Amino acid sequence: MSADMTLKMLSDSLSKVVLIRLKGNKKIRGHLQGFDQHMNLLLSETAELEEDGSMKELGVVVVRGDNVILVSPLSN
Repeated sequence: MSADMTLKMLSDSLSKVVLIRLKGNKKIRGHLQGFDQHMNLLLSETAELEEDGSMKELGVVVVRGDNVILVSPLSN
């Protein structure tokens, strides 16, 4: 995926719920509030999805872009 397509997808996902897969096999979801060219992400109402299906509330989170493996918009 080109950088332009990535930035467009992130722009279209602002204020929407996204699923983020991180290095270390962690998954979080939250409302995308902002991002930059390095794919650093600002999320609100964030929760970590645990292996057993439970969720751990995290609140407001800044995710460093080099830890991001996948960003997927979720339908509300």
